[in-house]
Amino acid sequence: MPKIAVIIVGIILFLIVSFIMVAFLADFLFNLKVDREINALLAKRIDNDDIVKQEDLDKLPSPVQRWLENSQVVGKDSVRDVRLKQTGVMRTEPDKPWMSFKAEQYFVTENPGFIWKAKINVAPMFHISGRDKYDEGKGNMLIKVLSLITLGDATGEEIDQGTMLRYLAEMMWFPAAALNDYIQWEAVDERSAKATMSYKGVTASAIFLFDENGDIASFSAKRYGDFGGQFSLETWSGSVKEIKVIDGIRIPTQGEVTWELEAGDFTWLKWEITEIEYNNPTVY
Repeated sequence: MPKIAVIIVGIILFLIVSFIMVAFLADFLFNLKVDREINALLAKRIDNDDIVKQEDLDKLPSPVQRWLENSQVVGKDSVRDVRLKQTGVMRTEPDKPWMSFKAEQYFVTENPGFIWKAKINVAPMFHISGRDKYDEGKGNMLIKVLSLITLGDATGEEIDQGTMLRYLAEMMWFPAAALNDYIQWEAVDERSAKATMSYKGVTASAIFLFDENGDIASFSAKRYGDFGGQFSLETWSGSVKEIKVIDGIRIPTQGEVTWELEAGDFTWLKWEITEIEYNNPTVY
């Protein structure tokens, strides 16, 4: 092999190795930062020995009572924190390809908040790291290419409202949180109820529909979304595809999330819960 060819191959190999090392370091630093945020969130949990009692449900509309009874929360410890693992696919636009992802998520319930940490596979050797956060009534979505290059770091009133609604919808994975005073329930009919959450000066509402067994079948809400670089208030909905009992609680384990837009429905997320634990305030 000519000397010049050897030099070129050497340079290419050096660049590849350097790229891998930089990407590895960036991924390590991103995870270190998010894990610190998770520990700070979990430190806000309020420890107690409360047990969910049947009479705790008396203040709730009948469809919500049936949901909590069917979820098997009565007689069990109240939920102070949650950690879970999630897989699924997502896309950014209706004509874009689906991208697979794996995520961890952590919740606290007395001072409501969550952190979602995801790795989204765009192509071989190419991923996006995402972190969605709701803490002290404020939201923040951080997106980085290869954990290194910031694509988005969104904050503001629209993000606060959106992350609150996400917390409210994802409460279906820890149903006992529906008893917290920051959520007010109102019956719509025998199979649905409206939940209104107010916290730190922000208020948001969602409608939950329950099936004949008392399980959550779907939810919908008016949520701010970023479409073409502009926020607009659109219908944001989710449907449940599977229910299982995990760690003693009956919860949705598969579902889809859809934006109902004027141009047509845009299902952008399909998710599955693969693991969930309650009252174990540690990072995976």
